[in-house]
Amino acid sequence: MIYKGLSESQVEENRAIYGANILTPPAKEPLWRKFLSKFSDPLIIILLVAGVLSIGISFYEFIGLDKPMSVFFEPVGIFMAIILATGLAFIFELQAEREFAILNKVNDDEPVKVIRNSNTIQIPRRDVVVGDIVILSTGDEIPADGTLLEATSLQVDESTLTGEPICHKSTREEDFDHNATYPTNHLLRGTKVMEGHAIYVVKAVGDATENGKVFVEAQIDQSVKTPLNIQLEKLSKLITWASYTIAALIFVGRIIMYTIGQSADTAWDWVDFITYLLQSIMIVVALIVVAVPEGLPMAVTLSLAYSMRSMLKTNNLVRKMHACETMGATTVICTDKTGTLTQNRMSVREAHFYTPEGNILKELNDDDYSKLIAESIAVNSSASLDFSSQNPTPVGNPTEGALLLWLYASKAKYDYRDLKSGVKVISEVPFSTERKYMETTVLSAVKSKELSFLKGAPEIVLSMCEGVNETEIGEVLLGYQRQAMRTLAFAYRESNQDKYTFLGLVAIADPIREDVPGAVAECRNAGINIKIVTGDTVNTAREIARQIGIWQESDTDSAIITGPDFAEIPDAELSDRVEQIKIIARARPMDKKRLVEALQNNGHVVAVTGDGTNDAPALKAAHVGLSMGDGTSVAKEASDITIIDNSFTSIGRAVMWGRSLYQNIQRFILFQMTVNVAACLVVLAGAFLGTESPLTVTQMLWVNLIMDTFAAMALASLPPSSVVMKDAPRDRQSFIISRPMTWNIIAWGTTFFVLLTGLWYYFHYVDIDFDTPLSALMVPSVEAKPMLDSYECSLFFTIFIMLQFWNLFNARAFQTKRSAFHFKNCKGFLVIVAIIFFGQIGIVSFGGELFNVEPLSISHWLIVIFGTMPVLLIGELLRLKR
Repeated sequence: MIYKGLSESQVEENRAIYGANILTPPAKEPLWRKFLSKFSDPLIIILLVAGVLSIGISFYEFIGLDKPMSVFFEPVGIFMAIILATGLAFIFELQAEREFAILNKVNDDEPVKVIRNSNTIQIPRRDVVVGDIVILSTGDEIPADGTLLEATSLQVDESTLTGEPICHKSTREEDFDHNATYPTNHLLRGTKVMEGHAIYVVKAVGDATENGKVFVEAQIDQSVKTPLNIQLEKLSKLITWASYTIAALIFVGRIIMYTIGQSADTAWDWVDFITYLLQSIMIVVALIVVAVPEGLPMAVTLSLAYSMRSMLKTNNLVRKMHACETMGATTVICTDKTGTLTQNRMSVREAHFYTPEGNILKELNDDDYSKLIAESIAVNSSASLDFSSQNPTPVGNPTEGALLLWLYASKAKYDYRDLKSGVKVISEVPFSTERKYMETTVLSAVKSKELSFLKGAPEIVLSMCEGVNETEIGEVLLGYQRQAMRTLAFAYRESNQDKYTFLGLVAIADPIREDVPGAVAECRNAGINIKIVTGDTVNTAREIARQIGIWQESDTDSAIITGPDFAEIPDAELSDRVEQIKIIARARPMDKKRLVEALQNNGHVVAVTGDGTNDAPALKAAHVGLSMGDGTSVAKEASDITIIDNSFTSIGRAVMWGRSLYQNIQRFILFQMTVNVAACLVVLAGAFLGTESPLTVTQMLWVNLIMDTFAAMALASLPPSSVVMKDAPRDRQSFIISRPMTWNIIAWGTTFFVLLTGLWYYFHYVDIDFDTPLSALMVPSVEAKPMLDSYECSLFFTIFIMLQFWNLFNARAFQTKRSAFHFKNCKGFLVIVAIIFFGQIGIVSFGGELFNVEPLSISHWLIVIFGTMPVLLIGELLRLKR
């Protein structure tokens, strides 16, 4: 048939009506908006409130009390903490986006053959319009959705949309598969021609294609809160409630004490009362500022950023920082089959050929009969192999390509090119769905005579052969079919024969990735359920599930369902039903998304893996979307993490990193909340005792910003532990501060408070300077001093820091069931701990008036170091006792 195609005016008209053939990219969020979004973190909001209050008090002190500019150190430090925490998160995610952009580059300029104005021309894919007549050949990617006009032996890989690697396409109604996901005469954008050639007319382009609809659906923001966000919101509410409540009690208490202290005979002094009132407000604000863990947002950011970079080394490219931790809370993984569990590469699983003597031949050798079998496969094939890389890859029909690879992998290393060049082709009968076989007649190089080689469906080939034990072969076939493998039969005949001589069978399948069964077992042992959602048939999906350990002998038909049946389940019944389902076969893109949303409504933390465009809506809807490195651009755009090496094992590593990361964040919260409890109580005691604050603003900023930041880095650098994979997923509703953590914080915080308050009180009765010997420290003076000098303040500050320093080791060992002295693979931790220690020496030695410190003598340093070390030793004894 002669096709005229569109004219230039029709092309422009259709482009104006239906649009260009490009997928509209998601609107890029401006950088400034991305940065501002980091300020929505609940802990950052607390810091902003504390910063504003601190600015107000600083202005009052500077203007009203005539204090120096140093009063502004506190608000400046708080806002520095905010900028550092938000800035780091922004920079790391921006860097990941740039790496992802390189990985996910899409080319819309690929040439496409179309007929326009009765001429065949090539145009960029983006210029294809509705009504264009497109010419397709083997290997072409289909540029837009359309309807077939002509098709010859057309096989299309629809795995990106349906999971089906091979779909037969035809214009003949008798060939139509009414159970297929998409009509047999329809072609879809983004799928690929594996065999044959065709001409079709474009019916939809760009966003209007099935591929485009999925892409648009994948851009819808589901606004699913991550488990860590939920936990940090709870923590911020606790800190806010506790600090404001205590502050209010202190304020009211001080007012009551002032009122009680006023004599009934004395006139009320409003000036004195207002001064006292302002002092009380300053104490309250100082307490709130001390109570807020300024270093916590930075700690969480650093922990996530460190994990983000470290996970890249394990082939997990993390695009969104919170996805690192969310993987650790995952309770269900919904995965597709093709390309994720399997290799998306057809290969010969088993061969079953019969020798003339009646023996079974499983592998080809270098003998004449093996050569005959190799010749029959090589010459009776429409596929080829690409030898441009070290490992040859099939071109054309993947099933026939698998046969050619099998020949090349045999002991004799048969090269189909040599076998084809050695024969003279006389005639060919191509494969068709009506015949279900193909035949090639050649002048054989093996037998030096004319032979006809037959290949096709076993039942058809067997019916054309003589002398066959159909019972025996039927049992072999049944075994292969139970394993959901595709089978092909082979036969040949000489020119003077009517019947064929049966050669044998091969079983072909898309093999399971080698690492998948072990990785699935690891995830299941970690308490994570795995559900398969695939476009494959029920039998194939069940067999794959059996091979990887998901489907058990005890499972019933209620554990497997087809996409159409799943779609018919009412929403009211879905929540109960999804818990039983292990497999959805013949699934469509929205089936997977609906499954994910139903599981989320049941309280599950859901991760989704996928490599096809059909997976994109579910990837976007999930708490964590995991795309494969060789997946489609739409799938990768919708995901949070890209598995670069396509390995399911990398998913297990991501879970291990996530769980270990959560524990590290818990350890830092344990460490910092202990510091804050002790500091709050010390400031509180100073306020009620009427003395100056034991810790200055700059000293507290050193603790909360610098020391705590390094402590966060130290704890974040701890390596992940495989032990966490033996635990069940944590309850996402449970508070991030567990009961053991609460008791630990209260016990050590109170202990530090008692020790520090006692020391503060004691230092008022002794005179200490650089040269004071140890013996003089044991003899207190008779009268108390009104205030401490800078050397004594330096000593008190250093004791406070060293108590926290040793407690950092306790926090590191928390819930590890190991000693704090177990330093295997902890080089980073030791380096950062050393920086903290020598940083404190530097601050005390050179901080001067800014930190209200003086250099300490070596003897006093030794007294402080060894005098505070029992914090670690007592912690070790308690761990040993447990």
